[in-house]
Amino acid sequence: AAAAPPAASAPSPPQTVDSASGESHQSPGGAAKKPDDAGVETAEEATEPSEPDVNELCKDMFTKMAVYLQGELTATCEDYKLLENMNKLTSLKYLEMKDIAVNISRNLKDLNHEYASLQPYLDQINQIEERVAALEQAAYRLDAYSKRLEAKFKKLEKR
Repeated sequence: AAAAPPAASAPSPPQTVDSASGESHQSPGGAAKKPDDAGVETAEEATEPSEPDVNELCKDMFTKMAVYLQGELTATCEDYKLLENMNKLTSLKYLEMKDIAVNISRNLKDLNHEYASLQPYLDQINQIEERVAALEQAAYRLDAYSKRLEAKFKKLEKR
């Protein structure tokens, strides 16, 4: 049940307010006149004579709302498709990273095994290095002793 629209009223002619007395009087000829004593003019705004049919406005509103909601749902679906694609790509990237990590782990185990097989040789090298250092110290001591001995021999030879 639609309510009847309010009856449109015709605009009233402008009125002039006398600032001295505060009385308002209608301007002659419908035109607003400003008195010499600085009066204030007032006017009523004209209203639209007829309103569109409420049923037509409702149909238009529902049509536009349906278009809006369809757009929102389409945007949401597109967002979910984008998220799905991003998840698939991320999953593939993580699988690649897993394969790389497995290969690194395998190579590290191989290197550790090779290091363990070389460990006896590395120990022998360390022992040889220690013996060479000891032999070098002995050579320095022998050199110092031979110099002292040579000095004593020269001293004895001079006598």
